[in-house]
This record gives sequence, structure tokens and C-alpha cells, in this order.
Amino acid sequence: MATATHVSLADYVNTEYEPDCEYLDGVVEERNVGEGKHSETQTLLVMLLGPRVKNQGFKVRVEQRIQLSNSKIRIPDVCVLPLDDKDEVVQSPPVLWIEVLSPEDRWGRVQAKIDDCLQFGVGTLWIVDPYSRQAWSATQTQGMAEVRDGKLRAEHPDLEILLDEILPEE
Repeated sequence: MATATHVSLADYVNTEYEPDCEYLDGVVEERNVGEGKHSETQTLLVMLLGPRVKNQGFKVRVEQRIQLSNSKIRIPDVCVLPLDDKDEVVQSPPVLWIEVLSPEDRWGRVQAKIDDCLQFGVGTLWIVDPYSRQAWSATQTQGMAEVRDGKLRAEHPDLEILLDEILPEE
């Protein structure tokens, strides 16, 4: 994966990347893009979450740019935001941030993203690995823990998703 293109925040925000890239301290950083299982998991999450969060005053967005600071923009695979958030580049913490892992993802990079999100104030963060069929959940107060009972949970919005609902068949 290539990296290290230096640009200003203004240039990054006004540029379209295909696939979209993150912006970390002046560096445009490519993201691992999903293949079959990644894409299917992301699709199932959106389909399940959409109706469940709408009646609680929230909406689901896919690959939405989130500005964490003046020098950092990250992109979740899926996030949940208040219905009234209309920003093209969101500048407030999502209530739920979801990362779907790809085979190329390295835990060090994933952990850095988790740390950034929790420091920014993201309510709940889910990490789903459709390849190993594992998941983790993280909050500011409880830290990160592996999901061992097969259920991803969030308090705000009130959610409970079974891993079997979002993980592709073998």
C-alpha cells in the first residue's frame, strides 16, 4: 500500500480520491478497501442498522469523512450520526463507528484509529473481522473487549446486533 503524499487540509478536503483516503498530519494515507466478505459485512450492517437507528433519531453513513482535528480526518466503514447532521465532512463524534477489517489490515494501524476515535469522543466503536469471524467493541469508559457472546451492543443508540446477522456465510 502506497502512502506519503503531503497536502494541505484544504487541498485534501477539495480532492476526491478513489477509493477515499484518510488525512493524517498532512499525509494522505490510503485505506485498505474491502473485497467480498468485507463488502458483504458492510452491506449487511447498513441494512440492519438503518431501520433500527432511524426511529431513535439517527442515520447510517458509509465511508463518511470525519474531521477529528485540524490535522486529522479519518473514514469509518460505517457510522451512525444524528439525523440532523448535514455536514459534508462531519466534525462531531459519531455515536457509533464501525470498522470492518480486511485481510491486509494490521493491528497497529487499527489500534491507532481506535485511539483517535475514542479520544475524539466516539460513543461506541465496533471492529468486525469477517475473515476470522471475530468482533471487538470499545468505549471510552470500558476500553476494548472481544465480543464473546456473539452480540455487538451500543447504549446510544440502543442497539444489539448478532454477529451471525452481519457475517457472511462461509
